[in-house]
Amino acid sequence: MGAPILTTADVMMCPHGGQVTLASSQSKVKAQAQVLRQGDTFTIAGCAFSTPAAGPHPCVTVEWQNPSQKVSAVSDKVLTKLSIGMCKAGDQAVQGVVLIQQTQTKASAL
Repeated sequence: MGAPILTTADVMMCPHGGQVTLASSQSKVKAQAQVLRQGDTFTIAGCAFSTPAAGPHPCVTVEWQNPSQKVSAVSDKVLTKLSIGMCKAGDQAVQGVVLIQQTQTKASAL
């Protein structure tokens, strides 16, 4: 059985409480909302992460790994709940993994 496909209606956060904005660059494929793909844009606002030595170092973007290997939407692999979203700071340092708080459950992919 496959994992739920991620959509623009889902709720995601960085591990430090920042809200992930989900923006799909395609409008043709939907599963209750627009399906998210590996190449779409994911920004983070409100991350409170800081380091003792350098001060504020918030998560600002998400880079996805492990998209569906069998399902594509408009020439790009779709993301599922099993995909791994790496939260990155402005200098591209990995800060942790996206927390998927809520997703649709009707459409799935392998």
